[in-house]
Formats: sequence, C-alpha cells, structure tokens
Amino acid sequence: MAGYLTTHVLDTASGRPAAGLVIDLYRITESGREHLKTVTTNDDGRTDEQILPQADFATGTYELVFHAGDYLKQNDFLDEIPLRFNMSEGTHYHVPLLLSPYGYSTYRGS
Repeated sequence: MAGYLTTHVLDTASGRPAAGLVIDLYRITESGREHLKTVTTNDDGRTDEQILPQADFATGTYELVFHAGDYLKQNDFLDEIPLRFNMSEGTHYHVPLLLSPYGYSTYRGS
C-alpha cells in the first residue's frame, strides 16, 4: 500500500472544527523547501482531499504550514505554525493540529 498524508484542525477554544484555515505543504530537500500544495479546511476542519495522495507519496521530510494568524483574526500572537516531520514508510500519516489563540499541539494520528 502506498502512503498518504491527511490532517485536520480543531479549534479547542471554541470546541469546534477550524473551518477556512489555509495550509501549505512543502517537501524539504537538500536545496530547500519545495511547495507542493495549498489547501483550505472545510466546515469539518478537514481538507476535501488527501494533502499528499498515494499517487504522489514519497518518503522524506515534509512541512505543513498552518496559517493560524489569518484564522485567528482577533489574535496577534500566533501567525504561521510550521510542523516539520518525516514520513519513512508507505503508510497513512495523519498530522492534526489542536489550536487555540495562545497555543497549539499536534500528534501523529491514525
């Protein structure tokens, strides 16, 4: 089975999915960051498609950049949240973001 990447964003301050949050995906190479895709979360805080589908999957280092500042319009603390991680096997990687106006956390989900 080829691997793939998904994410979702939950707004822990409101207790709701974070709809309308822009996310950029980059592949990290020796020559720098290569932009692969820009997606926006739907009403469920998820993307309508896999961020990195099976057809495009390759092991390596990736970075998701969550544009939290645009989502948290009333807030001037968090702006872009970069999450850099490795995908070393051909499996499903799920990298969610739990977001509040003054902090965030992430984990490898399923």
